[in-house]
Order: sequence, then structure tokens, then C-alpha cells
Amino acid sequence: MKTLLVVTHPRRSSLTFAVAASLAHELDSRGSSVEWADLMRESFNPVLPTEDEPDFRDPDKRYSAAVRAEMARIERNEATLLVFPVWWWSMPALLKGWIDRVWNNGWAYGGRFYPHRRVWMVAIAGVSAEDYGERGYDVAMRTQLDIGVLGYCGVADRRLELLYGALEGEARAKEILARAALIGREFAGGGA
Repeated sequence: MKTLLVVTHPRRSSLTFAVAASLAHELDSRGSSVEWADLMRESFNPVLPTEDEPDFRDPDKRYSAAVRAEMARIERNEATLLVFPVWWWSMPALLKGWIDRVWNNGWAYGGRFYPHRRVWMVAIAGVSAEDYGERGYDVAMRTQLDIGVLGYCGVADRRLELLYGALEGEARAKEILARAALIGREFAGGGA
């Protein structure tokens, strides 16, 4: 299975990148090929210009060359893994902007669906699952990201994995990395 691994974090030394590397290692070790999309280092522009604005009257609209290149990168793979830190109870603006521009009308929704049946999101959260549950952040994120993005785009095999407690120290970071390895094995074990 060919997987596009999209990661968004300003620091390569972050736990987010360590999680992405763990996922990539598990996929590689099981014969899957991984194509990295490091949106920060690639300087992807998340701002939605008029030429990439959805046109609901024209599902065959031709988007900008930058967006078509991203669509082609997705299409040459069979599955997508999105890895990101939780910022303000959601994904970073860069990743949201990538989705806004690239997962566009007529390509990922609006008569057609996102080209991969398997898309998982792995989000690294700073605080505990209890903190998220107490305030309903976990439910809000699942509604927004799993149902509102992946479900809306017709992704059949979708998952939002929240890896909690990134700010709780080194021992917890090791637990998060161990969980990421399990997620990588599960992801590699299914068909695209």
C-alpha cells in the first residue's frame, strides 16, 4: 500500500514528528511505501485564493497548478495519514488550509469523493483524555474532523486517533510513541 503521510509541525524535533516517524517505520517494515508531505518545510500556502474557491455550480472547475499538484500527489498514493498537534482543539491552520484548498468541490466532495477509502488522523494532544472528556473537546473534535471532514468526503475507513498527554513528561511521550507504533501496524494491516 502506498501511503501519503502528511505532517504539520514547525519543529522536526517535536513529538509530532517522532509519531510520524514511528508510523512511517511501521508502514515501511510491513512493505508499504510512504511518501512524506511536510507542509511546513514545503511552504505550502494555506490561504484560499479565488482561483481555488469552490464553485458549487461547476464540479469540473480547474483549480490552480499548486492545488492540482497536491491532488496528483494524493492520487499517486492509496491511503492518507494526517499527523498533527492539537492546537485550539483542532488541527493547525496550515493543515486546515491544505484541506480547504486541496480537498475541493468536484474532487473530494460534491458528486465525487476523496480518492482514498482509508484516511486516518493522528492528533497529539497536550493534556489528558480526562481533561478532554470533562470539557467535551474530544466529542467536538470527532464531530468536526471525523464526521465533518472525513465523513463528508466519503472516506469509508476513517479514524481520528487522539494521543493524549504530550505535556506530561518523557514517560508519557514514550507511551504515545508506543501507541503510534500500534496504530502504524493497524494501518498497514488493512487494505486501501
